[in-house]
Amino acid sequence: MVESTSIELTARADADPLAAESAAVLAAVADPLRFSILRFLGAEGEQCVCDIQAVFPVAGNRMSYHLKTLREAGLVASDKRGRWVHYRVADGAAQRLQASLPLTQGSLA
Repeated sequence: MVESTSIELTARADADPLAAESAAVLAAVADPLRFSILRFLGAEGEQCVCDIQAVFPVAGNRMSYHLKTLREAGLVASDKRGRWVHYRVADGAAQRLQASLPLTQGSLA
């Protein structure tokens, strides 16, 4: 089973708003469970929350929290259909992640 961590970010008055947004995106994927959910959605495409829970057997309230965190970070999008919610990787999620990285490939040389 994938273990999960709890990371809470607090806004700093001296932090650049872009840095704070980037930190929130990176914190969202830094959690092993959320990272795994994002990879799963990327590989499998849109999935009902019931199917996600079948792959990652965690409590419903915990799954909701992690999906909400990914949604608030702009990495997943959701649609409610009847009593189920379907999740998919959000448009532009890869670009959002890349833009959040503090280094570019050229700066590593």
